[in-house]
Amino acid sequence: MFKVSIDKTEINSLPTVQYTGEVVVIDSMLKVKAAVNVLRNTPLVGFDTETRPSFRKGEHHKMALIQLSTPDICFLFRVNKIGVPTALAEYLADANCAKVGLSTHDDFRQLAKVCDVQPAGFIEIQKMVGQYHITDISLQKIYAILFQQRISKSQRLTNWECATLTEPQQRYAAIDAWACVNIYNRLTSGEFNPEASPYRKEITDEE
Repeated sequence: MFKVSIDKTEINSLPTVQYTGEVVVIDSMLKVKAAVNVLRNTPLVGFDTETRPSFRKGEHHKMALIQLSTPDICFLFRVNKIGVPTALAEYLADANCAKVGLSTHDDFRQLAKVCDVQPAGFIEIQKMVGQYHITDISLQKIYAILFQQRISKSQRLTNWECATLTEPQQRYAAIDAWACVNIYNRLTSGEFNPEASPYRKEITDEE
């Protein structure tokens, strides 16, 4: 018996992921329909969200950003500015539109606080990876195992409600959604062989 797992030391030695696609910030209702049309015409879309971090006890913030990514363009919907427009809510609830994400139950819980929508058509990566002997469940670790690249988390605790998202924030947000598409495609294409993975580890009796 074996598992496929990576530790922090191994991750830190990997080159950083470079996002080369386009990022489109949706901060006006005028931009929503065209963006959703692109998403509806894409077979599989990556999904993630961002919420402003809380640093004080009892402090809570609502979802600020929804990221939806095709293989080459990521739309960043600034929920803190425009809410969840009807066209976007209908897309998220459309079971015929395939979306893939990681730890989506957490995202859905945050989404329920800003919009009355029942998400459908979602594929959960954490439910997939076990079939490939992968025991890690974080996006960073799964991506590192499959692509030998490190997703930087340096922007995670930044202010997602700021007036204008910085370029590093935009790239970080885009990568998290875009990476979900890459992970799904790598796992389902047959390219990944768990037995030959450099992160294969034998399971001992103690485990």
